[in-house]
Amino acid sequence: MRHKAICLLLIPLLLATACSRFTFVRSKMERKDGEQRSQDYSVKDSPEVKRRQSVQMMLARSVQRLQAGDLETAEKEAHAALKLAPDSADAVTMLAVVADRRGQAEVAGQHYRRAAELSPRQGSAQNNYGTWLCANGFAAESLVWFDRAIQAPGYGTPEVAQANAGNCALAVGQLERAEGDLRKALSRDPANTTALGAMAELEFRRQQYLAARAFVERRLAAGPASVAVLKLASQIEERLGDKAAASRYVQRIRAEFPDARDVTTGGNAGP
Repeated sequence: MRHKAICLLLIPLLLATACSRFTFVRSKMERKDGEQRSQDYSVKDSPEVKRRQSVQMMLARSVQRLQAGDLETAEKEAHAALKLAPDSADAVTMLAVVADRRGQAEVAGQHYRRAAELSPRQGSAQNNYGTWLCANGFAAESLVWFDRAIQAPGYGTPEVAQANAGNCALAVGQLERAEGDLRKALSRDPANTTALGAMAELEFRRQQYLAARAFVERRLAAGPASVAVLKLASQIEERLGDKAAASRYVQRIRAEFPDARDVTTGGNAGP
């Protein structure tokens, strides 16, 4: 069973109002009765600053509407931002997220790739496209993009891309690469749920069941459970001979995920 949780940093938008670069227009000095009057200044934003601020506001509204479930308006605002700033990776990312929400995987992938190409030095954009690739059956190809994310200068959360890379390397059987990436991710973020779940599965594949148990327990303590993680925990306990513990995990699946199908100790869990 492959651990499917992949952490996705969707939109690292800088939505705060941009600091203005002002254009100072000096008025003519006037003299009256031989005395020089104080100088008057008018302060105006330059057209470029106004354009950037408009783009940021459109993106902010797009995010807000996305969060409210209004995909149509979110898409409209993203398109408007893109019209003003055709090279805006953030606007393209918003279109990708909207397409993802609509179940349009191929369209979303095209947008994620475009955003990554527009901002080759933005780690989050590279991670986003890598995540899409891994989730859509291109795990091997995703590793290139995760590497770009990890190496991107100024990327504040390389552990996210490292966890994703390890998870996807595991999916294609690159166990050594998977372990290296996952341990690096955990050294930065010991509670990274993606890395913990993938390490539990890695140790399970290696038949290191005690180590697998330790990782799956850490994973369950770090974040909400999933059917996949609980199923893996049950399988680990089966291999360790603790049928009661294995059964308890199956009961959790039935209680917490009543729509899961074919849940049996040591068997398959779905969907």
